[in-house]
Amino acid sequence: MFIQLRMVLVALALVSVPALGTAQGTQITFGGLKHDTTQPVEVSSDQLQINQADGSAVFTGNVVIGQGTMRLSAGRVVVVYAQGGSAGRISKMHATGGVVLVNGDEAAEANEAIYSIDNGNIVMTGNVILTQGQSALASNRMTVNLKTGQATLDGRVKTILQTGGN
Repeated sequence: MFIQLRMVLVALALVSVPALGTAQGTQITFGGLKHDTTQPVEVSSDQLQINQADGSAVFTGNVVIGQGTMRLSAGRVVVVYAQGGSAGRISKMHATGGVVLVNGDEAAEANEAIYSIDNGNIVMTGNVILTQGQSALASNRMTVNLKTGQATLDGRVKTILQTGGN
């Protein structure tokens, strides 16, 4: 399903856009990716394994994480809990296997993503594709600050520029 989504997004972007530009290290503001990271996190999956020794939980199979309006889906997500402090507080989540992040009209897809709850950053790596309306960007890595909505794309960034013509 995720591979089909990727192919559809890329095909639509390439067919409907007249100009393609490339750059190294592009910073962009994405209003839909601005998000309140203090909201509760809901996780559903086919299976859960808990490791009390290292303070982690591994969700596998059709994993869907929801936090407010943001949704992240993947094949596998490792949740790491903070050491000390308040019990059960999530420190970070590491998602792998067809990762898709959606918030509002914006969507991003990658091979893996690490969501650091404390600083509100998501780092997506490996074949990153980001869509915002009719615009599409591709890169090797994208870092999103959810508190500000700022995103930085690195590693052979490709973007499709709309010219406004028919």
